[in-house]
This record gives sequence, structure tokens and C-alpha cells, in this order.
Amino acid sequence: MNRETVTLGRIDCPSGELVVVDGGYLGLWSGDGSPADVEPELLGIHDPQLAADVAAASDFVIAGADAAAAAASFDRQPGRTVYDIPASQVPALREFFDAHCREHGLDARLERLPERSPHRERVRRCAAYGGGGFLVHGVPVVAVGGLPRDRTLPVLATVAADEAGGPWADLHVRVSDAPVARSVALGEVGVDWARVFLGDADALSAWQHEDSLDGLADVAFWGRHVAEAAAALSAPELGEPGEDGVRGWRDLKVADALVKARSVLEWKAADPDRRLAVDFRPHSHHWRMMRGIRGYEAEAADIEVRGARVFGAMTGIGDGFFPVRADLDAEGGLVAVRILLTDSPVTDAD
Repeated sequence: MNRETVTLGRIDCPSGELVVVDGGYLGLWSGDGSPADVEPELLGIHDPQLAADVAAASDFVIAGADAAAAAASFDRQPGRTVYDIPASQVPALREFFDAHCREHGLDARLERLPERSPHRERVRRCAAYGGGGFLVHGVPVVAVGGLPRDRTLPVLATVAADEAGGPWADLHVRVSDAPVARSVALGEVGVDWARVFLGDADALSAWQHEDSLDGLADVAFWGRHVAEAAAALSAPELGEPGEDGVRGWRDLKVADALVKARSVLEWKAADPDRRLAVDFRPHSHHWRMMRGIRGYEAEAADIEVRGARVFGAMTGIGDGFFPVRADLDAEGGLVAVRILLTDSPVTDAD
């Protein structure tokens, strides 16, 4: 198949360890802290009893002579570590695992880790195993090590020449120009927010998803009744690239922006027939990334976080579970990390 490749952005990976994640979920990323510190509301949990059960969750490692075989055949989570098991579910998990090992004649056991594993530590474990996947509060994430620490790497997209303007076939970080000898599966990235981010593991530890970096925020609204709302609230065009017809206010203090956002929501709620979408946008890392994505026709951007470039792009086809693969050269060296966005596998040999 005749294909073309375009450069969409770049990343830096000073730790040598890359994370592939749904960017909409980076508010759940614990960095070097405990995942138990994530606010229950961010997980969609509002019941106090359920919140306490999740906060008391445990992580387990599969140990024993047949640990690798047991992990592969039990297949509850990627790899040999089972993360984020709520306290009430621990007895059932142990019972199921022990029964599975007895049935298959496997010498393996679940060992509770003394502390919850920070997401940064989960990346290290994946890298030590040659790359793979793990869960972040149930969301599949992929991590891989062995990337160059001392240079900027391009992020490219491949698309069939006869599909120009359609979805990308893949996104990939190019590490080397060596020919691809083989490709190995690393796992799948789960996407619910239609966007994929690629970032250095240490840089993501500094990510601020919702907290404003400069104390400012924007308010945006659009929809069928945008003109009426704008007239009632004296709201100008927002003036952001790629957002024609969007009204609102830019660069307000966070407290003032909240007041404006409430005024729009109150105007909308006054009549159930009013159709309007409202977006409160603190000047966080996520806002900076999405601002760049919305302003670029290819819906991709990169921003600096803790001195490293982090890349983000819309998938072009919405949500799903997208395979992530490592392209290797004849000596097993890393050539590229590739996220497949269509059903048609893509390699440099196509």
C-alpha cells in the first residue's frame, strides 16, 4: 500500500522511559505519590463507603516458580503486578487466583505489596520487563524504556495516500532510522477522551491537569443558542485559533472565571430548550495542550513540562483500545514506538 508519513510534533524523554496514555485521564496520574491520594470525585465516586473501599485498595505481585505463566493465564491485568484492588474485593481475588493455579498446576501465589505503587514506579517495572501495560484506576496505559535521553525525537503519523484528510493509520515516535526487522506488542492504551498523549515518565510527574499554572482561566461556550447567550451576557468571540463561533472570556482570574461560567450555566438552565455547551478552562498543562491541538488542523501539539516536550493528538476516530507496538531492528534495538489507530497494521516495511 502506498503511504505517506508526516511529522506532527516532538517529544523529549530525559528519563529514557515513555508513557502512552489517554490525555483526558492525566488528572488521575499520581506521579511519585500514592494513587490513594487521588480525590474520589475524579474517579466518579461520590458514595463515601465506596470511596473508603477504593482508598483502602491494595496492589499484589504474582510470585513463585510459575509466576510468568500464572500471570499470563490468569489475565486479569497486564504483567505480573495486580494493581488497585479495592479492600472488599481482595478475598475474592485471592480465592480466584488460588483456584486458577490449582486447576492449571501452577506454583504461584499473590503477595500483597507493603504500599500502593505510584504510577511512576509502575512505569519503571514495565520498562524493566522490556515494556508493557498497566492500569491507572482501571485505565490501560503503556510504558516502554530504552529511548534516547539526550535528544529530541519526532512524533510522526502514517496515513494511506488515498485517505488524505481521514484518520491516521498510526502515531509513532521515531528513535532510529534503522530498518525494522520485527515488531512486538507492548499492550493497549485505553482511550475515553478521544486523545492520546506521549510523555516522559518524569515529566508527567509534574503534570498539572486542572490547576492553573498562572492563576488564570478561560470560559468558552458554543452551540445552537450561542448568539442569544452571548447577547444576554455581553460575551465576545473567544478568539482562539480553530474555534470559530465560540464565545466567552479569556485570561480571567480563576475566581472571576468561575463567576462567568456560573452565569452561563444559569442562563442555560433558565430554559430547558436552550442548547449550549460550556467549558471552564484553567490555564493548566492540559489546557495548554488542548489549546495547541484545537489550533492545528492536524489536531496535534506538544508543550513543555518540566523541561521536556510532551506530545498530544486526537485519535481522529474517537475512543477505543489501541494497540501499542515496539518496532525493533535486527539487533533488538528500538526503532520506533507505534500506536495503531486503525485495523490495518503499519510498519516501515509497508
